[in-house]
Amino acid sequence: MRVYYSCTLQPKAHKEVESNRHSAKSYSLSIQVQTYMASKPFSKSFFAFYRFVRRRLGNPPCQHHHWERTSGISTYPVVIQGCPLAFQVDDHLQNQALVLDIEGLLRSSSFFPYFMLVAIEAGSFLRGLILLCLYPFMYFFTQEVQSRVMVMVCFLGLREEKVARVARATLPKHFLEDIGREGLEIVRGFKRVVGLSRMIPRDMVEDFLKEYMGVEMVVGREVKMVRGHYVGLLEMESEIKFGLEKIEGTEMVGFGSCTGYFSHDYHQLFTCCKEVYLVTPEQKKQWSTLPRDQYPRPLIFHDSRLAFRPTPQATLAMLMWLPLAVPLTVLRTLVFVNLPYSISLPIGSVTGVTTRVINSPISSNGNTNHGALAQPNPRGHLYVSNHRTLLDPVYISAMLNKKVSAMTYSVSRISELMSPIQTIRLTRNRDEDRRRMENSLQKGDVVICPEGTTCREPYLLRFSPLFVELVHEVYPVALMNWSSMFYGMSTGRSKYLDHFYYFMNPHPAYVVQFMERMKTHVVINGRRCESYEVANMVQGEIGRALEFEPTKLTRKDKYLILAGNEGVVDTKQ
Repeated sequence: MRVYYSCTLQPKAHKEVESNRHSAKSYSLSIQVQTYMASKPFSKSFFAFYRFVRRRLGNPPCQHHHWERTSGISTYPVVIQGCPLAFQVDDHLQNQALVLDIEGLLRSSSFFPYFMLVAIEAGSFLRGLILLCLYPFMYFFTQEVQSRVMVMVCFLGLREEKVARVARATLPKHFLEDIGREGLEIVRGFKRVVGLSRMIPRDMVEDFLKEYMGVEMVVGREVKMVRGHYVGLLEMESEIKFGLEKIEGTEMVGFGSCTGYFSHDYHQLFTCCKEVYLVTPEQKKQWSTLPRDQYPRPLIFHDSRLAFRPTPQATLAMLMWLPLAVPLTVLRTLVFVNLPYSISLPIGSVTGVTTRVINSPISSNGNTNHGALAQPNPRGHLYVSNHRTLLDPVYISAMLNKKVSAMTYSVSRISELMSPIQTIRLTRNRDEDRRRMENSLQKGDVVICPEGTTCREPYLLRFSPLFVELVHEVYPVALMNWSSMFYGMSTGRSKYLDHFYYFMNPHPAYVVQFMERMKTHVVINGRRCESYEVANMVQGEIGRALEFEPTKLTRKDKYLILAGNEGVVDTKQ
């Protein structure tokens, strides 16, 4: 059932009405006009003139407005309140193109968190502080002025590649978490979708709309640049280049938010549509959150230092916590690096660091007990775990109550120097890496993370099978950690700060679950499994313990998607 968005002409001077009959600026809600007229002592003649103009334009109250297509005159769509067949399957929609405004897709009407992410991730905490300080004054400005102020603070002086990295690696996660299920169902009803962005610069939304929403093209306002640096000026809406030649001849339907539709020439973005469906903030409040398993595309990789949605209140809490977090992080780091585990863990617990072990292999007398099965050549045990942060081997070592060696793929030299356990850097040369791992096993226990890189979401990357060829049995370890404010890993520069960011959380938590050992020589139906098959089995067991989904993606895939490189870190950092 369609509910039409009732609109009538707002009374203006006769000459202006005649010259701008088809301008959307002269339209507003019928109820607003009637309320305004009732509250003012208009003369009977002026009221009669208003009714005459309304009748002549064929737009009586309580009906939708519709501009007829005539030669030489701009055309405008039918404006309808609500969603276009949100819960129905209509074959007719498959033959139309959807002009989608991102404002109509998101449940939240505030864009502050997205600009704050750009300010902090592409800029600095100081830039974020400036944006937060300006936030209370934005209530006195229009939405257009608010966007221009936030663009100026967030973009001024930044390089294009920094913002592009945030738009590619950080913003999609927060956009997906803000999408309403009802809004996504509308998009899925159309084969062809054109994305529009009015208040958020196209630089921030284009990657998300194309990669996750499958839009064909994105039309929006851009931030002006000079020699690869943003100058902080948002182009005017009249400067938007539509470029809709690719879908010319296709009947188009618009979908967006009614907020600001009758201001700032917002209607011009929908002039190519036959109908425009607009949702109100009240309707969006009834939308449900989109579950992860219903994402248009799985969100496996994302990169950010902030582990929360930076709303004004949450950002204020984070900035107030920082002065205390810095000295607390230094204390926690010194305790974990210099003191024995039997002392550092209780002290860490007092400072807010939570650690839990499941199926601890430590016996009552304090020794490690892995059962009676021994390897042919007695040597160290090989612990295989998923990868959450750089502290994974340290926590496994602490739960074993003994020192172990950690095989590292690519970490900064500073992180290696600060590590309380021995680290052995791998070269990515198979023969050389095999030799180094065998030498380490001859000396003691070894921890390896076959994923080769961290993964924040509930997924497991492909396990490198080299570890299967070294021993007759492995000891899987499932790791889970929680961060409420900062992520302790990043694909960007300054990776040496990773563990500092983890300890900057008010209550960081780790769960270490030791699992039953697994043999590496597996025979199924008389055939010995290949090393990669056994590696997949180990991956599957850890995935089941954590309820994570195994994937075939690799470390290289992650860094190419998020950082545009293969993840080689400067060892001098």
